[in-house]
Amino acid sequence: MEFFRIKKDIPFMRHALVLNAISLITFLAAVFFLWQNGLHLSIEFTGGTVMEVSYPQTAPLDSIRAKVEKLGYTDTQIQNFGSSRDIMIRLPLQKDTEGKLISSADQSAAVMQALEPVSTGAKLQRVEFVGPQVGEELALDGLKALIFVIIGIVIYLSFRFEWKFALAGIIANLHDIVIILGFFAFFQWEFSLSVLAAVLAVLGYSVNESVVIFDRIRENFRKYRKMDTREIIDNAITSTISRTVITHGSTEMMVLAMLIFGGPTLFYFALALTIGILFGIYSSVFVAAALAMWLGVTREDLAKGDKKPDDNARNDDPNFGAQV
Repeated sequence: MEFFRIKKDIPFMRHALVLNAISLITFLAAVFFLWQNGLHLSIEFTGGTVMEVSYPQTAPLDSIRAKVEKLGYTDTQIQNFGSSRDIMIRLPLQKDTEGKLISSADQSAAVMQALEPVSTGAKLQRVEFVGPQVGEELALDGLKALIFVIIGIVIYLSFRFEWKFALAGIIANLHDIVIILGFFAFFQWEFSLSVLAAVLAVLGYSVNESVVIFDRIRENFRKYRKMDTREIIDNAITSTISRTVITHGSTEMMVLAMLIFGGPTLFYFALALTIGILFGIYSSVFVAAALAMWLGVTREDLAKGDKKPDDNARNDDPNFGAQV
């Protein structure tokens, strides 16, 4: 299905050098902020207190957040748990004036007092302490998951494409992930397990776009003998634009709905996806395709063993060689 069809090839590769220079600067900036600031990890990674509280009616999340923030907590996570009447409150580790950690019992007692159980009907169902060691294990497991996904994508691309395309696709995917993490490091947005899940989703999402474009480039090399590499890539990207608009546009509409209406619980998850989708499109077109071109991919690399291309295949096309 196509919403539109562009008859003239857009010369994307003409601007590849400038756009990749911008991309390189953005990538290096992301690496710098990751090194300088680090990620602002949530209590799932650093440890803290987890509380489950039930209400006789729908829990007023905004009011609860305001009351908890008055206690001096700025990095809390408050969300519905199971139903609209049950909530989960995650509190970070907090120290008293003497520098000692406040116990989970004291933290939960202070929170319940702030929630005014007598007037609101709030009842404490469970209190659990998540120690720093558990948080460190979660962080390590999350890092392992990210590494395994990257290795899986590397293996897939290595078998699916000629090595020049595979290398370009791998670099483009890592480029997207580092930039997402760089945004979170620069703005010190909270990095939680849900954000990690978004990063893993972006890895698969981004590689899909690269594969679609690479497949079309490979197909063009086999079909059009008289086009050079730059023209082949421009035609491949131009011919997949309608598909890109449909796929990414529909996905981004859902993500924006989560970003705007999902509340604090889904905000950073949707934000990571939004950044990943936008940079995924950019990297597939201007990073992966351009790197493949600069690595010197040729018809001989991709068309070995195929039938001889039709010399007149492109001559019959009235738009052959047309540029905008």
